[in-house]
Amino acid sequence: MNELLGRRLPYTIHFDKLTEDFCLFPAVIEHNTVIHCMRCNTKTKKEFAMLPTGAFYCPSCIEMGRLDTRLQLIHQAEPPVKKRPVRMEWHGKLTSAQKEISEDLSQSIEKKRPHLIWAVTGAGKTEMLFAGIHKALQEGQRVALVSPRVDVCLELYPRLQAVFPEEKISLLYGENQTAYSYTSLVICTTHQLLRFYQAFDFLIVDEVDSFPFQGDPKLHFAVSQSIKKKSCLTYLTATPPQKLLKDIQKTFFISQLPARFHRRKLPEPELIWWNQWYKRCQTGKKLKKLLLVIHQLIADNDVLLFCPSISLMKKLFLHLKKERPDLLIERVHASDKRRKEKVEEMRNHQFRLFLCTTILERGVTFEHVSVIVLGANHPVFTKSTLVQIAGRVDRKGDYNFGKVYLIYDEQTSEMKFARKEIKQNNQLAMKRGLIDEL
Repeated sequence: MNELLGRRLPYTIHFDKLTEDFCLFPAVIEHNTVIHCMRCNTKTKKEFAMLPTGAFYCPSCIEMGRLDTRLQLIHQAEPPVKKRPVRMEWHGKLTSAQKEISEDLSQSIEKKRPHLIWAVTGAGKTEMLFAGIHKALQEGQRVALVSPRVDVCLELYPRLQAVFPEEKISLLYGENQTAYSYTSLVICTTHQLLRFYQAFDFLIVDEVDSFPFQGDPKLHFAVSQSIKKKSCLTYLTATPPQKLLKDIQKTFFISQLPARFHRRKLPEPELIWWNQWYKRCQTGKKLKKLLLVIHQLIADNDVLLFCPSISLMKKLFLHLKKERPDLLIERVHASDKRRKEKVEEMRNHQFRLFLCTTILERGVTFEHVSVIVLGANHPVFTKSTLVQIAGRVDRKGDYNFGKVYLIYDEQTSEMKFARKEIKQNNQLAMKRGLIDEL
C-alpha cells in the first residue's frame, strides 16, 4: 500500500483489504450553515454545496476528485528515515555567492528551519539546491520540489533526473496520466500537494510569488499540511511580495543573491511609447513602429513578444504573418495542445519571432533572445511579471546584446516599480562585487 504513505486520499473500496496501520479522517465536516473541507481547508455555505442525495460536497477542490460529507480520507504515516547512499552527478561549479547560499540551505535542512532564497532571475537557483537535496536524500528524508506552473515542473524533471541518475523521481501534475508510485524525490505542481499529508522533510516551493499560488489560501494550506512537523520549508523567488517578506522576516532564514552567475548586469527595460497600441494590433493598421522594433532586434537575436491576451495575440499573429511572410513566426498560449513542442522548437531556434502570453514569463530558458512586452501598461503585467519577463534575456551563454523593450501608451506604477527593482538589484550586486562591467 505504498500509494498511501504520506498521502491522504478518499477511502474507497480500493483499500478494503488494508492490514497495516492507517488513519481515517472525515473528508468534509458539516456545521450549522457551512461545510468544511479537510483536504483544502475551504469553508463553503451549504446552499452552494448540496447534492441531490442530501450530502454536501466541496466545490473548491472538485478538480482533484469530489469529496463530500459521506466520505472519509485515509492516511498512512511515512516510514522512519533511514540513511542510504545517493549518487549525485553534477560537475558544474558554484560561484562563491551561490556556494554560500547552498551551504546556508544545508544548515537549514539540518536545523529544520524555514528558508527563503531570494535570487534574481537567472541566478542559478536550481543549481544551488543540488547539494541540499543530496544531503536530505542521503539522510533518508523525503524531498519535494514544487511549482505553481506545469512548465516549470516539466523543465525541472529532466534536470533533476540527470543530477540524480539512480533516483526514481515522481512527476505529478493534472494532465499526467502516469500511475502514482512512492518515491523519495517528488516534482509536482502545488495543487498536487493537496493529496499529501505530513510527507516531506524538505519541501521547496519555487516561484512562490506566481499565479495560482500567490493569493490562493488552499494552496498555502496544502503546503503546510504536506510537510512533517519538523521539516525544512524553503521558498524560492526572484520577486518576493512585500507581504511575504513582512510575514516571514522573524521566522525564516533569508538568503539574497542580486546577481547572475555569469557576473553580467540584469537587462534593464527600455521604454517605447506607441500611441493606441491596442487598436493598431487589433486592426493590423499602422504597425510600422512595431515592425521596426522587431526588425532591429532580430538582427542579433530571436524575439519573444509577450501579448496581454490570447485574443489580441491571435489577431496580431495573422497581421505579422501578412506583413513579414519571410519571417518564421509562431505563437503559444496555455491551452495550446502543442505547447510543450512549440517551446522546445523555440529553444532549438526554429522560430525567429515567438508570440506568447504570460505563460512564458518564468521557468523557461532560451538562448539568444530579446523581449518585447506589448502593452506593458495592461493590468496583466504586474511588477513581478515584468521583472520575470525581463529575466528571460541574457540568462546563459556569451553576451548577445539582448534587449528588453516595454511598449506602452500610458506608464503605470507597476512598470516604474519593475524598472526600479531591476536597477536596485544591479546596484546592490555592483556594491557586493558580484558583477563586472562589460
